[in-house]
Amino acid sequence: MHTHTNTHTHTHTHRITTDRQNQLLDHEREHQDWTHPADTVRITDQNETMEHTITIHTDGSKTEQRVGSGIAIYETNKLTHQIKHKLNNRCSNNQAEQTAILKALHALETIKPDNNTPRTVKVFTDSKITIFSLKNAKNRKRLIEEIRRKTNDLEKENWHIDFTWIKAHAGNSGNELADKLAKEVTKSSETYYNKIPIREIARQEAEKTIAK
Repeated sequence: MHTHTNTHTHTHTHRITTDRQNQLLDHEREHQDWTHPADTVRITDQNETMEHTITIHTDGSKTEQRVGSGIAIYETNKLTHQIKHKLNNRCSNNQAEQTAILKALHALETIKPDNNTPRTVKVFTDSKITIFSLKNAKNRKRLIEEIRRKTNDLEKENWHIDFTWIKAHAGNSGNELADKLAKEVTKSSETYYNKIPIREIARQEAEKTIAK
């Protein structure tokens, strides 16, 4: 009886631990939660000439096992928002880049332009991986799907949103500010995003196996 109780407790504890770990894993979205294939986002060239009322610079940082996201929002070329979020130390730089974009899109909901002001937005990122992921209809990772979904929700509210790659550390003040914010927030104690990449879990498990 005593042995049975211990086995049951061990199994139960293992199941809870596994469930909690699964909740923390950055899985792809379930099929039923996928955005519609027609709900794509616009990727434009940096040299595209259309004027945008709002420009957003986003960046992610992963240094010394610390991870953060930074956002700088400009309305008619005036800096109006500086936003930063800390991620779990085991999150990737790509997750930081994508979290910055997603939180920037959420921030747009707080901006209320008057009726005569075009709701045109350009989001700059120096993450080519993020741009390629947004282009790839087969990429169903959580943050990529959330960016697509939020973009399409905003466009239903008459926002026009373009995404553009920009070279990092090339003297662009918006990009430099977003980078600065991303690095600053890594020292924060409050964590916004806790979903850990599956490959990071796999790497840690491999290290444990080697250590044995």
